[in-house]
Amino acid sequence: MGPGLANPLSVDSVESSCHLGLLIAITSMATGRTLLSKSSPLRLLWELMSGFRGKYAWAIAALFVFTTINYVTPLVASATIDFALSGEPDEGRLTSGVIALMGGAEFVRDRLWFPAALMVLLTVVAGVFSYFKSRFAAQASDGIARSLKDRLYDHLQRLPAKYHDRAETGDLIQRCTSDVETLRLALSSQVVEVSNSLLLLLTALPLMIMLDGRMAAISFVLIVPIILFGYIYVGRVKHLFKEVAEAEGQVTRVVQENLTGLRVVRAFARQDFEISKFAEPNQLYRDRSLRLLRLMAWYWSVSDLVVLIQQGLVLFSGAYFIATGSLTVGTLFAFLMFLNMLLWPVRQMGRTLTELGKSVVALTRMGEILSEPEESAPDVSATPATPAEGKIAVMDLVFGYGDEEKELNGISFEVAAGETLAIVGPSGSGKTTIMSLLLRLYDYESGSIKFDGHELTELDRQWVRSQFSVVMQEPFLYSKTIGENIRLSRDGAVDDDVTEAARLADIHDTISSFGEGYSTQIGERGVTLSGGQRQRVALARALLQDTPVLLLDDALSAVDAETEATVLEALRSRHGRRTTLVIAHRLSTLAHADKIIVLEGGRIIQKGSHSELVETEGLYRRLWKIQTALENELSNPAES
Repeated sequence: MGPGLANPLSVDSVESSCHLGLLIAITSMATGRTLLSKSSPLRLLWELMSGFRGKYAWAIAALFVFTTINYVTPLVASATIDFALSGEPDEGRLTSGVIALMGGAEFVRDRLWFPAALMVLLTVVAGVFSYFKSRFAAQASDGIARSLKDRLYDHLQRLPAKYHDRAETGDLIQRCTSDVETLRLALSSQVVEVSNSLLLLLTALPLMIMLDGRMAAISFVLIVPIILFGYIYVGRVKHLFKEVAEAEGQVTRVVQENLTGLRVVRAFARQDFEISKFAEPNQLYRDRSLRLLRLMAWYWSVSDLVVLIQQGLVLFSGAYFIATGSLTVGTLFAFLMFLNMLLWPVRQMGRTLTELGKSVVALTRMGEILSEPEESAPDVSATPATPAEGKIAVMDLVFGYGDEEKELNGISFEVAAGETLAIVGPSGSGKTTIMSLLLRLYDYESGSIKFDGHELTELDRQWVRSQFSVVMQEPFLYSKTIGENIRLSRDGAVDDDVTEAARLADIHDTISSFGEGYSTQIGERGVTLSGGQRQRVALARALLQDTPVLLLDDALSAVDAETEATVLEALRSRHGRRTTLVIAHRLSTLAHADKIIVLEGGRIIQKGSHSELVETEGLYRRLWKIQTALENELSNPAES
């Protein structure tokens, strides 16, 4: 429950309850369901409005003054026509009271400029209050949109890896941008329009009855049908709101994927295929949008006809009553003015309900993200008091990403502080999964992982991750300078530390050869660097962090043998100081490791040192022989 619900009887809450109540009533009618349940989108909206409800209260106050003045202005004109110009008898207390407030019929008749000036003044004042109405509503809606974007972004950072595994990036972008904008527009204009329509309707009816009951009945003959028609229209199109939003999300996803993989597309000359792939979701989005637009066009055409009929009824009826002497010209003028003011927002009701319906769909889609449970929050009590040593013990570890076959089946091994453990195995054997479990990106189902004697799942996630430096299988670099990418792992690192980390990763000389050195800007995902350069920058970033444990997930796969030897020699110089876990397919990378485990099918099938495993029949020896033979063949092509 947000802070805005802490005191439901506060002045701020009471002032804004009218406005939110209108929104709840209208959107409930538009969507055909109750929106005040615990997980409802409007409950989320109520929480987001915390801190901005006062602005909405001022917007409603300005709207009330604006509406009042809009109704007073026609009464001034009507009273002037009936009592000051034509000298009609006093047939109603309302208009005669207006004449009295202006100084009486004689005063107005002698000074006709006065009611004209008064109407101009009232129009100017109404315009000022209309400005404040829009300004306060815009300030509140923009504030809510900003708060919602911040909340969505923050929440996405804290969602578990399993959520991001199944989520589509394009759809998430759509929800965090277009859906937020849809809600902002509804809150800044449509919600106020609903309030305006209801205020006009509730104010016009008693005024019209006071002026002339017969004309009031005639004026409202087709108002109810217009409202019912708008309700039926929204019921027809509400399912299209979500379909259009989903189709737009598919378009965004395809564009995002294409731009991310642009080099791959061009490398395989697949531009035509990508264009045709984009055409399908784009066509779907166009078709669904056209269906919505056709229904909107049908609604506007029919509502225009009904509005014209309503105006014609009032005009002809008024003319008849004037001819019979039972109605004054001023009263008919007032009715026509009131009707013009009333019919436009009533006619807009269908469009307003449409936009509100779209905003409810958008809010629901964003609520689906916010309702996803986050990873466990930081827990100071689950943080060891002593500095970590880097000792790891894994016992009978079982894990699977879903209901299918398990990725790990009873894995057990130990790594002493300062040791280097190498993990070998074919693709899909579970090597990267072990790294992910150590980082608590996922939590294991059974078995145990102990870090310095503490069960890993009982330790704070953020603290655990701060004890590991990681070079992922596919290193990710930001579109910043090389120096900023390296410093990402440690805030405030001095230049000497950055340079030393780059030397250890054998990337310093390469960086220095660039025109701007460490200030060189690299493209998105480090696209301006080669694969080996990206891996070494990522390795420098991990080494700069200088944590108790270093995880290398095939971190040197893209570098040449000479560079690999240089980097490995630098890492060996750190032997005994930091625990290191290395995943690699190139077995020469693992020769210096204290221990090697060989995985296959999620199980450990071999353990030992490099020298022990090459002498023992098994997968490791077969891989060693294959790689050694290939290296000899490549180094001595003439002999082959």
